[in-house]
Amino acid sequence: MTDVLRRGRASLAFSFLAQGVAFALLVTRIPAVQDRYGVSDALLPVFLAAVPVLAGVGSVTTEQLVKRVRPSVVLRWSQPVVLLALLGVGAGEGMAELAVSLAAFGLAVGALDASMNMLGVSLQRSYGRSIMLSFHAAYSLGGIVGASLAWVGAHWHLALWVSYLPVAAVLLPAVLVGSRWYVDAGPAEPGGEGAGGEGGALVFKLLLPLCLVMAFAYIGDSTVSNWSAKYLQDVLGSSEQLATVPYNVYMVTTLLGRAIGDFGVRRFGAVAVVRGGAVVAAAGFAVVAVAPGPWVGMLGFTLLGLGLCVLVPQTFAAAGRLFPGASDAAIARLNIFNYVGFLVGSPLVGALGDAWSYRGAMLVPMVLVLLTLVYARSFARQPDRYGGGHERPRTADVGRGSNGL
Repeated sequence: MTDVLRRGRASLAFSFLAQGVAFALLVTRIPAVQDRYGVSDALLPVFLAAVPVLAGVGSVTTEQLVKRVRPSVVLRWSQPVVLLALLGVGAGEGMAELAVSLAAFGLAVGALDASMNMLGVSLQRSYGRSIMLSFHAAYSLGGIVGASLAWVGAHWHLALWVSYLPVAAVLLPAVLVGSRWYVDAGPAEPGGEGAGGEGGALVFKLLLPLCLVMAFAYIGDSTVSNWSAKYLQDVLGSSEQLATVPYNVYMVTTLLGRAIGDFGVRRFGAVAVVRGGAVVAAAGFAVVAVAPGPWVGMLGFTLLGLGLCVLVPQTFAAAGRLFPGASDAAIARLNIFNYVGFLVGSPLVGALGDAWSYRGAMLVPMVLVLLTLVYARSFARQPDRYGGGHERPRTADVGRGSNGL
């Protein structure tokens, strides 16, 4: 049983890493994609917005799919589609091919994100201790690797397909092989009275606080990813080269925070870690807003990485605890607010920056992140039919792994 769980954890962590690589390779080469296909500045936001919208559709679809097949099946086949769609973005010739590739990427990413976190929550339940942050740490590491590969491609002026083909050629067979060891622990046994209500039925009113926290976290994250370079250069007067540093620092501190975050959850509990993360992230936005120069601004972005990094993994984990008999459905619905936050964050800060000031605009995600404190009690362990606030794993399902389908 231990070997099954260990292999399942390792294979799922690799899937998170591969997804981090793929997503970073796409978003960090947007200017190159725009140049290759001749996408106008007016049309580019439409393409960029379509990806998270379709990802939300993919997440909703996954909620229905996992009623018929296990999440490991969805993950096994959605991840190759993401990698092939990425390659299609790099190898296409016309606008129609770009649209088809981005649509496939968005739909598959929604299914991939939802199914990965479903498996992560069920594995954490089987382990009996916090491990969700370690999966998201793997994603952060993949993002750093992908961004580094993108830098190499941009530095050497490589064609997009030249940058993407080796990544797809390595990761595609690797994720297919690794999918053999996915573990479908499944939700806690339905029929017990958990926080989700009788029979584990999903009550959206109870899920809503977690949805809001997810959206707030991604508004903060998209603010950093989309505005940190411009803010440092235009507001704080840094050089163009120095302006590229904050996001890299943010990704590294996110990785470090997630690498050690599970130990904090085990020692102090999820509520304390989420509250601490929200306070640190809010302090980071405050430092960025009042920074007199670029180096103080980078300190603020460092704090943001350390604070925001714990919120998303713990929100998924809390949904699994809150709805032990319907965790897959809860995670699929919660995952939609990932994309809501991503869609809202960047335009919100940009509009406020143009109408008011970019310093003042940084206070808005600060306030939203602080609202997480209002909903922090939703991260507490919930009592269930077994008592003691711990869900009992379905060991019969765990032992079969994903190959038992």
